[in-house]
Amino acid sequence: MQQFTPILLGSDINVYGMARSFHEAYGIKVQAWGASTLAPTRYSKIVDIEVHPGLTEDPEFIKVMREKIKEYKKHPEPVILISCGDGYSELLAKHKQELEEAFIVPYIDYALLEKLISKEGFYEVCEEYGLPYPKTKVITMSTYKDGSYADVPFPFPVALKPEDPVSWLDVQFEGRKKAFVIKDLDEFKDIVGKIYTNGYKEDLILQDFIPGDDSNMRVLNAYVDKNHQVKMMCLGHPLLEDPDPIAIGNYMVIAPDYDEKLYQTVQAFLEKINYTGMANFDIKYDVRDGQYKFFEINLRQGRSSFYVTLNGYNLAKWYVDDYVEDSLKDQPVVYGNQDPAKHKLWLGVPEKIFEQYAVDSLAKKKALALLRAGKVGTTVFYKPDMNVKRWLLMKHMYHNYYKDYQKYFKVNKEQYFEKK
Repeated sequence: MQQFTPILLGSDINVYGMARSFHEAYGIKVQAWGASTLAPTRYSKIVDIEVHPGLTEDPEFIKVMREKIKEYKKHPEPVILISCGDGYSELLAKHKQELEEAFIVPYIDYALLEKLISKEGFYEVCEEYGLPYPKTKVITMSTYKDGSYADVPFPFPVALKPEDPVSWLDVQFEGRKKAFVIKDLDEFKDIVGKIYTNGYKEDLILQDFIPGDDSNMRVLNAYVDKNHQVKMMCLGHPLLEDPDPIAIGNYMVIAPDYDEKLYQTVQAFLEKINYTGMANFDIKYDVRDGQYKFFEINLRQGRSSFYVTLNGYNLAKWYVDDYVEDSLKDQPVVYGNQDPAKHKLWLGVPEKIFEQYAVDSLAKKKALALLRAGKVGTTVFYKPDMNVKRWLLMKHMYHNYYKDYQKYFKVNKEQYFEKK
């Protein structure tokens, strides 16, 4: 095999999942460049974090990367840049042409990224290509100021989320969440007011709330090669999400799933828009019309996407086979999880939290059967990368979820679930 160098951008659990994927596939230690160090990658011997404060934004990002271009321009082997966060995906696409002087940059062009990274833009593309999405109203700063935002066309509860997830990171106020489920008009007016008086200037997405608990969600990862052909899709069935306000929507338990019709829908969409690289879709099944509704596309693998590697479709290998080995061109698309005998359950929380908080369903019963059969795994507890300090830190990180679920689950999750 030709030698290569992967470099990850970030320092969180997504970085660790990719580093572990590279280590499992090739036995290598990888380097990551990030703005800080975070718990999932601390004390690891499979990933080195090189800290560059301010790396998540320009001008610091391109300043650092121009130095890296000089350093790697004559590197003897291919160097692949892999984003592990929305901001990094945007920056890689924005500076793609310059970065390609020294690096492989397996991302879409900036014009397409600008459409897809914006929820408004994504829904416009969905409309154009026939991809179902929730009924949506856009709220702008001007409709907030003239009061017309308060005309809510959907029955409560409704969903509300920032259109621009990158600028949302800079907005802080009491009650701030990654996304909101709002029970009445008074709460709606209060939250929109807080958002726009605390520095947020972009649009908000107001949506029809699709009923059902976390087990109505689906997550789908796809890899699209440099010729814009889908080569792998792996569907996951989330059974539990994070209830913490700043992390709502993050999947904490994912069972493997298979749906050929859904795979074909996503494959057609990605190939029509000339996509490149890894894509991660958040989807929810709407029992009212029997359709899967697409919430968003992340232009990278997600923080919980190690479920893909766990189930046999190593996230790292697709980049290497495509850009280093050039072996994907004539390969058929892989529709993941066809064989239930090979299924493994991914856990991002302790087993007891899953058992206690996930809503009872047939999917939960199947997941518990996988758990009891030992067909289970996590991202961070990796035996070849475990020392006393790392083990204690990961145990502490997992233990903290007990407090989060006790504090937040009832108010942020359970009240919106229909009793079964």
